[in-house]
Amino acid sequence: MLAATIIALLVVMALALARALLGPTIYDRILAVNVFGTKTVVLIAVICFTLGKPEFLDIALVYALINFVSVVGVLRYFEFRSGNSFPVVGQGDFSGDEGGQAND
Repeated sequence: MLAATIIALLVVMALALARALLGPTIYDRILAVNVFGTKTVVLIAVICFTLGKPEFLDIALVYALINFVSVVGVLRYFEFRSGNSFPVVGQGDFSGDEGGQAND
């Protein structure tokens, strides 16, 4: 049963890698790399369970943290590179009115 889980994870990782290489937009590629990293963490956890060595779970947790921080960093980089920044509250916020005042 664990062998089938490992094979399924490897197939999903291959599909995510294909999407990362062929994705039409940069955001599709970043999402595919995030999925690949997440499946890598799950694969490490399954291998830890299979081998009976729980000390490798620390590696999986560190890898998950690095994956999350790097994806957020890359997304922020591309956000500011394209000039799309979040609006500042009080300067044309989400409601569409100026200064956040209610219209009567």
